[in-house]
Amino acid sequence: MAGFEKEYVNIIDYIVRITHRIWEEKDIGYIYDTYSHDCAVWDDLGLQYGRDKIVADTVQLNNAFPDIRIVADEVIWAGDDRLGFHTSHRTQIFGTNTGFSRYGAPSGRRVQFWCLANCVARDNEIFQEHVVYDTVGLLQQLGVDAVYAAKQLGAAGALGQLPPNFLASDTKRSKGQSKPPLCAIPSLPIENPGEFARAALLTVWNRRNLAAMQRIYSPNVLVQATAGRVYHGIGQLQSFVLSMLAMFPDLHLSVDDVYWMGNAREGHLVAIRWSMIGTHGGNGRYGEPTGREVHLWGITHWIIDKGMVQKEWFMFNEFGLLIQLHRPSGAA
Repeated sequence: MAGFEKEYVNIIDYIVRITHRIWEEKDIGYIYDTYSHDCAVWDDLGLQYGRDKIVADTVQLNNAFPDIRIVADEVIWAGDDRLGFHTSHRTQIFGTNTGFSRYGAPSGRRVQFWCLANCVARDNEIFQEHVVYDTVGLLQQLGVDAVYAAKQLGAAGALGQLPPNFLASDTKRSKGQSKPPLCAIPSLPIENPGEFARAALLTVWNRRNLAAMQRIYSPNVLVQATAGRVYHGIGQLQSFVLSMLAMFPDLHLSVDDVYWMGNAREGHLVAIRWSMIGTHGGNGRYGEPTGREVHLWGITHWIIDKGMVQKEWFMFNEFGLLIQLHRPSGAA
């Protein structure tokens, strides 16, 4: 851990302990020591820069939930202290809403929601972060209408720069000029989970080959998704994918980053960061088609055992999507 404070024994220890110190011990100023001054952060509202913004957002959330607890569920990592550590931190956040937030007055309600955060760190500082809070799930528990809140923030010009990962994402789906490439899904044993993940997601989402999910997922797969959704088995997961493709007929997915831990014999833990571009042209949970082009991005965690995904966490910027769909035309 060259360049890091000596108290941290490895990168998992660093991520878990700085999170605890900043959020639960309320040493919010420790952000000045653990984030670079120009840190790039992608969240529901797009791309933002600077640790001062991180400090301000942390203060706001702590004010809304003074008893906040962030419980680490898993950290998947890769890299080293020379080139930088890549970490994907899966947590559950607990708290009681006894303070004001951007969504209104205190409700007194107890909440529990998922958060996935991908960070890149070197020399004791995080200089890039992608964080997905399950904001829609949070709002549901607070009794706040997510669409109303999205309209309010959209009108106020809250949305940041898009697309969220302009350096890595593919271009949007072409119309009538070419067909999505075939990606052979590796057969067992899975020696390269990155290759498997890319081929699997591009096959399902871009080729629209939902039959391939039988080769990717265990029949009893359990999926924890945004807004508290839980899917049991391939059939329910297929229905979710179909609903997204029906609402966004030209949806195109890019795998922007993937890394993993484990081996073919004992199984793998895989972290995948992805983004999508599509046009809201179909009916579904987001209402009547608006014709608007939207950018989605998210983080997926897989537990792979016996060559199949046994459990999945699928979190994306659903609240940011609602803002894109409902903000007034011409809003900044």
